[in-house]
Amino acid sequence: MTDINTDIVRLDWSKGDGLLPAVIQHWLSGEVLMLGYMNAEALAQTQREGKVTFYSRSKQRLWTKGESSGHVLLLKSIRIDCDADTLLIQAEPHGPTCHLGTSSCFGESAQVRPPLGFLAKLDHLVERRYTERPAGSYTTSLFEGGIRRMAQKVGEEGVETALAAVAQDDEALLGEAADLVFHLMVALRARGLGMADVERVLAARHQKAA
Repeated sequence: MTDINTDIVRLDWSKGDGLLPAVIQHWLSGEVLMLGYMNAEALAQTQREGKVTFYSRSKQRLWTKGESSGHVLLLKSIRIDCDADTLLIQAEPHGPTCHLGTSSCFGESAQVRPPLGFLAKLDHLVERRYTERPAGSYTTSLFEGGIRRMAQKVGEEGVETALAAVAQDDEALLGEAADLVFHLMVALRARGLGMADVERVLAARHQKAA
């Protein structure tokens, strides 16, 4: 696929009578949120204003997602497919995307989200907690406790996970593993790092081993 900013002239508007299908994807989790249609004007407004805007075939006009509900889709990136007749738009949803109240128009997020997609959303939430430090948040209390306290929690959860792997059932192991991953996210964020950095290291190692 190609970045639209470098190849916008290739877009083929003729196949759909001036409309292109636009697949909307959560920029962090990869969850498919909805499908809409854009004409050239809707695409230009989306790029200009940073809010995903479609051409409504029923209303016969431009329609910015969330213009009534406030559940807007903030633009993160736009790409086109190999035939230049379909758009892939990554966005940050503010509120549920579907009018039925679900995060995706294709059903509940657990059904349509990539298997590990929630980890990215959780990592982003930890990043927000680090920046905003809301009162009463457990994550805030970890950050306020300092890196030594966070490192201690990672160590404790690591030991508990290891013990659960040896002596407890699957449910207990999963619970301890979840605690370990969460506290590791917090410790990484305190150092200005995130799960994407860990993923990059793992990918590099995999390439070397291949």
